Amino acid sequence: MAKAAVYYETGAPDVFRYEDVPDPEVFAGGVVLDVEAISIEGGDTLNRAGGEMTSTPHIVGYQCAGTITEVGEGVTDRHVGQRVVTTMISGSHASKVRNLAMLTWPIPEGADLIACACVPIPFGTAHDCLFEFGHLQKGETVLIQAGAGGVGLAAIQLAKRAGATVFATASNDERLARLTEFGMDHGINYSQSEWVQQVRELTDGRGVDLVVDSVGGKILQGSVQSVTYRGRVITVGHASRDTKLLDISPLGAGNISLTGVFLGAEMGSDRARNMIGGLVNEVAAGELRVEVDRTFPLSAAAEAHAYIESRQAVGRVVLVP
Repeated sequence: MAKAAVYYETGAPDVFRYEDVPDPEVFAGGVVLDVEAISIEGGDTLNRAGGEMTSTPHIVGYQCAGTITEVGEGVTDRHVGQRVVTTMISGSHASKVRNLAMLTWPIPEGADLIACACVPIPFGTAHDCLFEFGHLQKGETVLIQAGAGGVGLAAIQLAKRAGATVFATASNDERLARLTEFGMDHGINYSQSEWVQQVRELTDGRGVDLVVDSVGGKILQGSVQSVTYRGRVITVGHASRDTKLLDISPLGAGNISLTGVFLGAEMGSDRARNMIGGLVNEVAAGELRVEVDRTFPLSAAAEAHAYIESRQAVGRVVLVP
């Protein structure tokens, strides 16, 4: 029997129970993994708090890494004993998982498996927000909201490497101070009411060319107010759970574009899978950095989720079965 962090109803982190679950069975086109690291994504906490349950008990989780133990019929490019990272709709908070082979990425020999376990969703999301949909160019200015999170830290690094001037926000000064080492040029505490004014002042009144906003609510409204004429705003998630509706009237006046991004809708494309594979290789080679704030045993999933929601973490929080 496998082990998993399950819940029978959505709610606070204490809904988790650590239980035996049936071993997953391999299927045609799929693989089974022994899980060695689980990267907790922002969507995992949102789903646990009130998202859809695809089964009862439900196993939440989008992303994990481990070693292939079984390969299904028709799979020719994966093999038993190979280390991979994988993404899924749900089920990562377990000691064994199964998934489509096409949604796994090989981890290079000698690479840090825990670091690679944290790559596909946050780094892939950041890359799409900046380049595929945000059209960031060298010499432009970009504001990364929630810079201390997984997508934020990835976006800071990728934007800086692309030759942009990088602004980033965090919810307190301590977390903000950490972001300089990842490539942030200007830091802003968005818990302070005048943060939009700070962005304007730092850009001599112009505003930034692009904003990547994973927070939503009133912060997204501020993001729209922070861009220059013909600026671009990317909305990717709703981490704040703030129900404030967006006033879109400033968009027309400034010819501002607002684009929603969801990496999951692109995951089956060759473009996205190749992009993510490249990012895994770059992290493995040390060209991009994954910051792991804390690791918890899988049995302490409730504690790990509570820690994320306390907004203390800088970077990833990982579960280890």
